[in-house]
Amino acid sequence: MPYTAADWPITAALLQFPHDLPGGGTVQDADASVWMDVFTEVREAGFSNVDLFDGWVRPGDLSTQRLDEFKRTADAAGVGTPAISAIRRSVIDAANWEENLAYSHRTLEAAAHLGSEVVSIGLHQALTAAQRKQLWFWTVEGYKDPVGDAEAWGNAVTRIRELGRHAAELGLLLSLEMYEDTYVGTGDSAVRLLQDIDLPNVGLNPDLGNLVRPHRPIENIHELIATTMPYANYWHVKNYLRDENTARGHYSAMPAPLETGVISYREAFKVALAHGFQGIICAEHYGGDGLSVCATNQEYLRNRILPKTADYELGTPLVAQGRQQPLPAQAGGHDDAASLSVSNQAGAPGR
Repeated sequence: MPYTAADWPITAALLQFPHDLPGGGTVQDADASVWMDVFTEVREAGFSNVDLFDGWVRPGDLSTQRLDEFKRTADAAGVGTPAISAIRRSVIDAANWEENLAYSHRTLEAAAHLGSEVVSIGLHQALTAAQRKQLWFWTVEGYKDPVGDAEAWGNAVTRIRELGRHAAELGLLLSLEMYEDTYVGTGDSAVRLLQDIDLPNVGLNPDLGNLVRPHRPIENIHELIATTMPYANYWHVKNYLRDENTARGHYSAMPAPLETGVISYREAFKVALAHGFQGIICAEHYGGDGLSVCATNQEYLRNRILPKTADYELGTPLVAQGRQQPLPAQAGGHDDAASLSVSNQAGAPGR
């Protein structure tokens, strides 16, 4: 049965939770009670699942024993861990690609160990010193993948294909996060890269918010939706207010709830469903009480956007779609979607 508004797995991004602890040390090495505090806060905000954003904890750098402890902690808190997002670990970073590639392989292994469904990676690199000084880092241009560099493009294809094959062996989906000024920074370039990689379990994470926030002219949003949604297998959703004064060359953007920004998620989901999208959704938001905004975004999706019944028309996907299967309700009042087990069909499109 296709997902509906009631059971569609929506994760909370952990962007607002820091890696470094106020009293010293890191979340990576912390006692499990620190993890429990975060998982409980997320659960109390209304989420049954989290995206393990590796700016908070790096699952790929946890020992097997610690991964087991991590999973037990999440289970005890009543949250699932169906997705991991590995951020700023580009496999074509000239200085760090070997380390980043090895880390990405470890992250895939950790995802399989945790019973996750999808790992999201990207080609964006570390923020520059200038970007780190800004209130909003996207107001200053950062690293750019070299345009027209056949060797760099080929390296991206070869190395991501290597990761995709490893993911398939583990029963995982691999998703490429779209990000400005990278080879997955426009609709056409992202699709071309995906087609060159040519693996059914590798798809796009069409993070449209990343592409509408630069303070410069941007790609037509409607065309971007039409181009990328047929290849989506995971989805970071966030939105931005945007103002343009082309006569003066003025462009600005700032974070906004999903329903008030320039991206119409009503339109985007219609296109996604028409192309068979059944991936996990991750709610993101920068600034302020991001977790509460994410919770509001989840309510918006469930109450107004996602289909209420399973008899909707679902198209045929161009890439494999994973599937999280609800477990029976557990003691403690958790709803049926509170914990999810993975049952991937990453070998071929459709279900």
